[in-house]
Amino acid sequence: MTAAVGGRADRPIRVVAFGGGHGLSASLRALRHAATELELDLTAIVTVGDDGGSSGRLRVERDALLPPGDLRQALAALADEHPTTQLTATLMQHRFVAMPEPGAGHLPPVVRGPRLERRADRSKDTLAGHTVGNLLLLGLMEMLGDPVRALDHAAAMVGACGRVLPMALHAVGIEADVAGTDPARPGDTVTVRGQHSVAVADGRVEAVRLEPADPPACPQAVEAVLAADWLIFGPGSWYTSVLPHLLVPGLARAIVASPARRLVTLNLGTDKETHGLSAAGHLVTLQRYLPELRVDAVLADVKWAGEPEPVRAAAQRMGAELVLAPVAVDDGSPRHDPEALGVALVPVLGAAR
Repeated sequence: MTAAVGGRADRPIRVVAFGGGHGLSASLRALRHAATELELDLTAIVTVGDDGGSSGRLRVERDALLPPGDLRQALAALADEHPTTQLTATLMQHRFVAMPEPGAGHLPPVVRGPRLERRADRSKDTLAGHTVGNLLLLGLMEMLGDPVRALDHAAAMVGACGRVLPMALHAVGIEADVAGTDPARPGDTVTVRGQHSVAVADGRVEAVRLEPADPPACPQAVEAVLAADWLIFGPGSWYTSVLPHLLVPGLARAIVASPARRLVTLNLGTDKETHGLSAAGHLVTLQRYLPELRVDAVLADVKWAGEPEPVRAAAQRMGAELVLAPVAVDDGSPRHDPEALGVALVPVLGAAR
């Protein structure tokens, strides 16, 4: 099938999706569904501010160049459907659980070999909580000394139908000014540091920034943005997964300069970090951090968007058309259905300029 947008009809539609974590995974899985109808060339550009869980531990214990968790999830979302590559993707997502105390589980408390006798020390179970994919990516980055080469190699291992790139060449910190964390002093604002802490902070995020403020953008990510036909923002944690891309100066300049069309996929409701932020407010926040950002389409769920007129007005101020479609799962939870989202993306991405 040939592409109808992006200037030429003899090549795939080049799509770049921004985000991190579960939101980006949902977007990538949806794009894979869309790729059954359209010929797409997919690139995921992933935030690198994660400091929680396994990624956070690796940043501290191994001084990891990049936190691997969100990168791993993007690779798994793009993995080929062949049973072998799916098994590899499942292995990458496998998380080690804590081992039972000696005598409490099925493993013997003493391990003996010809020249070794040691007693298992469950208090030093350093693998617990880590995923195989995080350790694999860390090993590849240390061995190759190049995070992009490491990601490309891991992508080949899972037969990824697209490329995964970091937004910056090294890990960044995320900090935010949060108001209302103390119910007794609702007007006070405190600075919260760390992606995980910002994501779970009680209160209202007033401002967010990166540390350092000008991390070096990944050159391959910049190239992908400048060559794209579509740039897709969201869904995902707005302040910690979507907005950080706009705060990397080199990447922000490329986003503004790119000839691509731009699509914003809105979340289904709010999470803790965006408590009280309306659907229209999500769009206002994007433009606040990158005033030059112009958008062509805003995709929102019919039910979760609420009253559509404020959202439509906010979209129009960015130059965008509001597209309403049923993209949520059927169980009523605020999660995107990748197949339904993919169906909704087809007419948007396939529309001629």
